[in-house]
Amino acid sequence: MKTGIYDALREKFVALIKENGLESEEVIIRAAPLSPEEAIGKPEDRDYPLITGQERLMQAQFRGCYGQAFTDMYDNYDGCLSDVATMVLSDNFWRAVFISSLNAVMRYLGRANNTVHCKDEDPRRCAAELADYIGETYGRPRIAQVGFQPRMIEALSPRFEMRVTDLDENNIGTEKFGVAIHGPEKTAENLDWCDIALVTGTTVVNATIGPMLNMIQDKEIIFYGTTVAGAAELLDLKRFCNCGH
Repeated sequence: MKTGIYDALREKFVALIKENGLESEEVIIRAAPLSPEEAIGKPEDRDYPLITGQERLMQAQFRGCYGQAFTDMYDNYDGCLSDVATMVLSDNFWRAVFISSLNAVMRYLGRANNTVHCKDEDPRRCAAELADYIGETYGRPRIAQVGFQPRMIEALSPRFEMRVTDLDENNIGTEKFGVAIHGPEKTAENLDWCDIALVTGTTVVNATIGPMLNMIQDKEIIFYGTTVAGAAELLDLKRFCNCGH
């Protein structure tokens, strides 16, 4: 799936609702931004984007199941499921409502797991498991990481050659764990250089997922995190998120 990501997701989401007889129900999706502590707990490390950056997790609830999405545009939202499935995805806020709601519904239907962010020291454990997984599966690939995730860089950089890009100006131009963090202008170059692309699931909210997939024609791409849970299942994308809930 290289183009028309949101059209494809909407079509599959609407079909999923109809298949399960949910389209006529007045189901309320409640989406609200979580505080850093609600989202990630109290990890010993304090350099996570959820703590230091401008992003928050939007959380949707559907019949007791939760779905989340990272976004830099957040607010409260109440609406029925049919409205969410057909809303205009004009900016990061509306895409976060749509994606978090999709994740909650997919979790309820048993179609997606780990739709809630891990907490406390679990991000460190997840990063260690990711490093082991890549080593055991791919050997010693060159990794282009899109999106700053400090524990992953910390775990991967001693074992693999890495390049990292990020959108946050506070990270761009810095060096973390021996790896220079560049801006998005380096993404295409890094993806051409790498053997594996490790991409934040937040790309499905900030609308960079389509261009990202178009840039990667013949290489492995692994999305990470809770945000992309439902989309990965519906679009058959590889995803790593071992410690989510």
